[in-house]
Formats: sequence, structure tokens, C-alpha cells
Amino acid sequence: MSIFNKVLASVGVGNAKVDTKLNNSAFVAGEMISGVTEVVGGNTAQNVDSIYIKVYTTYEREANDNKYTDSVAIYSHKLNEPFTIEKGEKKAFPFSFSLPLITPVTMGRTRVWLQTGLDIKNAVDPGDKDMIEIRPNAYIQAGLTAAQNLGFKLRKVDCEEAPRAYRGITPFVQEFEFIAASGPFRGKFDEVEFTFIPKGSDQVELLIQVDRKVRGLGSLFSEALNMDESYIRMTLSKADLSSLESRLNQEIARYS
Repeated sequence: MSIFNKVLASVGVGNAKVDTKLNNSAFVAGEMISGVTEVVGGNTAQNVDSIYIKVYTTYEREANDNKYTDSVAIYSHKLNEPFTIEKGEKKAFPFSFSLPLITPVTMGRTRVWLQTGLDIKNAVDPGDKDMIEIRPNAYIQAGLTAAQNLGFKLRKVDCEEAPRAYRGITPFVQEFEFIAASGPFRGKFDEVEFTFIPKGSDQVELLIQVDRKVRGLGSLFSEALNMDESYIRMTLSKADLSSLESRLNQEIARYS
């Protein structure tokens, strides 16, 4: 019977189960995330090489004129050294770690989740998936509020493959796409995109892409060549947030 149970466990029948329970479900990038991972033995004893928790999200990339959605683990946390889980035994493993600063905000189509797994040789590794909410940090919230006050309406939020210059920092960036719905910039832009790239815990690089509206034949040619797009780069610290709205107004106005 023991041999039969081991055979079943090797194909995922009656093997150990894993369940991660979080102390909270909403976070800001950079905050500590904590909880406990419970492992319950199956029909036979199994050797577990490790328990791992990975932070996942998805992003879009283009290749050969096609779009693909990739899942990416932006962080991996190992909980333990190898151990044996006996038949029906229950073990609990507390954990805590800091969410990466590049963890995207769960707005629009963006989703973030924890994937917990057991690494068991010669068996189907059991797993557990937990969705989490990521709220805007102080920089993103200040940028969203400033944009809204200037008459911009948030139209889309998604993660896309990072520009080549930033791929050493992150494989993707999160883009916040706005339209000028009211205020001084109404009718002057097709869209404006904000991208926030962390430069440590106390600085953020804000990239702004301004896409001007087409006016006349010359502008049509400019649009075809992407010459109607302009880029603004800012480095922000906490001290800059109180004046961010006026600074954005001044910078964006240069391209209106």
C-alpha cells in the first residue's frame, strides 16, 4: 500500500497540499508582506526540498508585429530548508519579505499574485495562488492627483515591456494613459502617458510621453513618423510632490 501511495503521489494524487494565508491583502510596493504557509501531508510521507513564494504579474510585449502576454516572477522567496512531511501531518511556516519596488499597481488590467509551491522530487509540485491588491505609492498617487487636477482623465493602465534602456532594472514598466478631458490641455493631445520607475526607496524617475493632436497635412506626416511624440523626464523626491502639479503644468504646456 505504501508503494502504491507513492506512485499516486508521483502523479499528484493524494500528495501534500500547500496553503498560504496572508496577514493582509492590500499593500504598497516596498512594504513588508507577511503570513504563514501551511503544508498538510498526503497519503504517504514526502521529502520537500523547499517551499517558495513568488510574486507574479503579467505584461505585454511585441514581437514580429504580434502582441504577447507574458507572466513574470518579479521576486522569489524561499521559506525553509529541506524537510519531510509525514502522512496527514500539518506544518506551518511563518514568512515575511518586502515587496519589490517595481511591483505594479493593480489598476486597469494589471493583476499581481503570490504563487506558493512545494519543490518535491519525482512528484507533481502542489501550488497555491493568492491575488493581492497593490495600491499607489506616494509618487504615483501625487502624479494621478496632479493629472486629474489638470483636466486629464485616466483611460488605461497596463504593463508593457520596458524600453531597452531600462531592462537591466525591470523587464516591464507600468503605463498610465490619460486623455485631456477638460482644463487647459483639452483638445491639444491625443494622449499623455506617465511611467514611474523607482530609483531606490526615496526617488522615482517619472517619464511622460506627450502625443500631440494632428493638425493639418504636415502633422499627418509627423504622426506617420512618430514625430508628434515628445518625452519629458523628471527625477522626483518626496520634497517635490507638493509642487508636482505646477511643475507638470509647466512642462506639458511646452508641448501644447
